Amino acid sequence: MSSKAQDDNVFKALAHPRRRALLDELKDAPRTTGMLCDAFPDMDRCTVMLHLKVLEEADLVVARREGRERWNHLNALPIKQIHDRWISQYATHAISILDRLKSDLEE
Repeated sequence: MSSKAQDDNVFKALAHPRRRALLDELKDAPRTTGMLCDAFPDMDRCTVMLHLKVLEEADLVVARREGRERWNHLNALPIKQIHDRWISQYATHAISILDRLKSDLEE
């Protein structure tokens, strides 16, 4: 998959607040799909699974089967790649503008 297509998948996955909430649940430790369903009682299992599928397609979640359980693990690398490619470049530019403004005001 091309880098652009992968970026699009990551942005799509992160665009939905429920998927971000699922990632937050996985931040500290892997969870089974059942655990994630329990954490979101207002969503049925099918909806949780659909959101997990989008997260897997974006490579943000890696699922591993252990017996009958499906363990979902956070893969934060695509988020870091988005940060490195997009956010850090714009933040650096914004900081340089603020630095110039500060210098101008001090003169």
